[in-house]
Amino acid sequence: MKQTRILGALYGQALGDALGMPSELWPRSRVKTHFGWIDRFLPGPAENNAACYFKRAEFTDDTAMTLAVADALLECDGEINPDVIGRHILRWAEGFDAFNKNVLGPTSKIALNAIRQGTPVSELENNGVTNGAAMRASVLGCLLPAAPLEAFVANVRLASSPTHKSDLAIAGATVIAWAVSRAIDGASWQTIVDALPCVARYAQEQQITTFSASLAARIELALQIVREGSGSESISERLYQVIGAGTSTLESVACAIAMVELAQTDPQRCAVLCANLGGDTDTIGAMATAICGALHGIAGIDSDLKRQLDDANQLDFSRYSEALLGYRARREAQ
Repeated sequence: MKQTRILGALYGQALGDALGMPSELWPRSRVKTHFGWIDRFLPGPAENNAACYFKRAEFTDDTAMTLAVADALLECDGEINPDVIGRHILRWAEGFDAFNKNVLGPTSKIALNAIRQGTPVSELENNGVTNGAAMRASVLGCLLPAAPLEAFVANVRLASSPTHKSDLAIAGATVIAWAVSRAIDGASWQTIVDALPCVARYAQEQQITTFSASLAARIELALQIVREGSGSESISERLYQVIGAGTSTLESVACAIAMVELAQTDPQRCAVLCANLGGDTDTIGAMATAICGALHGIAGIDSDLKRQLDDANQLDFSRYSEALLGYRARREAQ
């Protein structure tokens, strides 16, 4: 059962990413004007300078970096080695020519340039607050048992450190990874979401490095907007205006948790809602739909959408799910 949930998380990540790719980093008003309503895979429009590199059903850097982390875990037999993770992410970036395309966030670009010049990860500052760590954290949720929380946060911090070390970035990555991990354990969404503000607060306060607002408070506000609102369109608009859907961890992670709640954990509905939200649609979609996929397992991913993802990206996700299951079981036995 855990392997099907791990596979669901990986496919959920790819689904939310690929469906949200065409509208990524566009204002909500432009998404509506250009697309009307996105409910299927579309190619990146030529006029979108972040999405123009991608064909229909192709995922972006969010899932590519997630799989780079997975490849680093495979190389190290399930152990987290920041320098190896950094090397795998850099290998993807160079292979995709990401430094010359509008796909790398500012924090990741600075960090990867330093890694390329030979700087060890331990010497990098990486105090940015963008969502590059959170967007690839679902694979850590597949790997790591959710308890004890102190060890969980420490491992997320270690895995995030090649590009992100700030308190907010680690808190955001922890929230996504912990939600996925608890879902893989079979916990209900209600149980998970009730605990997320406390998890976010704990992670953000472990090593304070910024003057950021509270991610826990932002998650609580986002959930309140969903629960007190009426109609998905009205709620989405309010989330966009009040919480924000930008590349900041504070906005995008809180928004992703809200979208899982709004979609009532349905992976397809979640991916569609995120794609039409505006802002960092592919990243919010990747994070939110990974959680939905972990909750429902691979059976919860529409078979036709799964086939399109397989055809477009030519990847065997099952080899990752099998390896991650084994690594997780070994950690659970310790």
